[in-house]
Amino acid sequence: MSMKPPATPARTPGFVTLFLLEMWERFGYYGMTAVVVLFMVQKLGYTDDRANLTFGAFAAMAYAVPAAGGWIGDRVLGSRRTALLGAVMLAAGYAMLAIPYPGILFPALGVVAVGGGIFKANPANLISKLYEGDTAKIDSAFTMYYMAVNVGSTLSQIATPLIAIWLGWHIAFAVCAAGLVVGILNYLAMRRHLAHVGSEPDFEPLPLKKMILVVAGALIAMALICGIIQNLGVARAVVWAAFAAMVGIFGLLLWNGSPGERRGLWAIIILTTETMLFFIFYQQMSTSLTLFALRNVDLHLDVLGLRYAVPAGQVQALDPIWIFILSPLLAWSYNRLSRGRGDFHIASKFAIGFVVLSLGFFVYGASGLFAVSGKVGFGWMIAGYGLQALGELLISGLGLAMVARYVGPRLRGFVMGSWFLATGISLYLGGFVAAYAAVPRRVTDPVQTLPLYTHLFYGLGVVAVVGALLAAAVVPLMKRLSADETDPILPAGIPDTVRAQE
Repeated sequence: MSMKPPATPARTPGFVTLFLLEMWERFGYYGMTAVVVLFMVQKLGYTDDRANLTFGAFAAMAYAVPAAGGWIGDRVLGSRRTALLGAVMLAAGYAMLAIPYPGILFPALGVVAVGGGIFKANPANLISKLYEGDTAKIDSAFTMYYMAVNVGSTLSQIATPLIAIWLGWHIAFAVCAAGLVVGILNYLAMRRHLAHVGSEPDFEPLPLKKMILVVAGALIAMALICGIIQNLGVARAVVWAAFAAMVGIFGLLLWNGSPGERRGLWAIIILTTETMLFFIFYQQMSTSLTLFALRNVDLHLDVLGLRYAVPAGQVQALDPIWIFILSPLLAWSYNRLSRGRGDFHIASKFAIGFVVLSLGFFVYGASGLFAVSGKVGFGWMIAGYGLQALGELLISGLGLAMVARYVGPRLRGFVMGSWFLATGISLYLGGFVAAYAAVPRRVTDPVQTLPLYTHLFYGLGVVAVVGALLAAAVVPLMKRLSADETDPILPAGIPDTVRAQE
């Protein structure tokens, strides 16, 4: 017999519990991503292309798991238990990276990919259940929840590159693990505030047999991912197989769907294609842009009369900082538009986002014209990241919203899983694109490395312009597909869904 959940208490303590868990989880993940490519290149001696493709393969595998993690939370163990299990696995993965043994890298990344996938969907699911039936508060709750993502990522992307320089790479990874441990302990101390929310299995006794099966399946997945990401040929084959599977899934859904469902699915296919293109650009922050900062950016800043050398990995913190600045401004502009002639259609926002992205990469490319001895000023990175962040808010900030808007509940789970799969594929492609600027091992002169990066950035700028033109061309079609819908207006403080999903 099922155990009934207790009467609903105040929501704020439960929200704070999940806010802190998500903040510390993102602290660990973004702390790791801030330094792992540099670790492979500078410490392990990997070539640029191998480091970029390895990280891209890891990101792709990490996006193959969340659909299973959400299903385990909904149907098998419960959202609360599954979130805790994923957090423990993540902490173990970061702790493995802290072991000073080169051979541990791939097993550790396998553990992180599986742990993140198991964790990812469940805290957001608990937030939605915490505020279920209260549409007036759920938007603001998710806005604040995604702010936890930016808080955690900003803190870790500032801290771990410094720690890697001062105390060593493995201590930086250990700090990521420590952040997860703090988050887990805090969650355990406050879990009573979530006793009234969860999926149905959360209110049943712990099914030990199912737990054992889930852990066994996770261990098998970790071993498989470990093997895939250390063999780039296998990783490429798996990614293309995943792409074929995604196309097949959408084809079956279109074939079996009702006329109304097909209309929504065509809208999703168009917007998913555009989102995949965006994630190729997004992946450059952890790959080509980080290596560009390492080799060709003057990272010395004068702050209050003191000269500060910015670690290359720390440059990635510009993205969440800009999101903090731009989110309320963009939300204000949406609100103003809604009171006047109406907000832009979601497809129009995608098109504008690609225009802004193209400007960002043209800024990076143009910086080479002002280089001194192969080094460009840090201000170019600030400007480029600002444009990237604005494009991110216009495109990726609408990713999950578009699924909820265009797809009914009957198909939403399948489509959401396909959307995550598409994101993983594009992150791998982003690593593949970054490899075009791979610097030969013996080349260390900034004057020689600069053209490799600026040519890549100009090329990405041109591709973003093409993306903008294509996005603009399908706006009339998108409006027809959603003729009976009301285009949503984002709440104040646009959520950073990219960071919440990665």
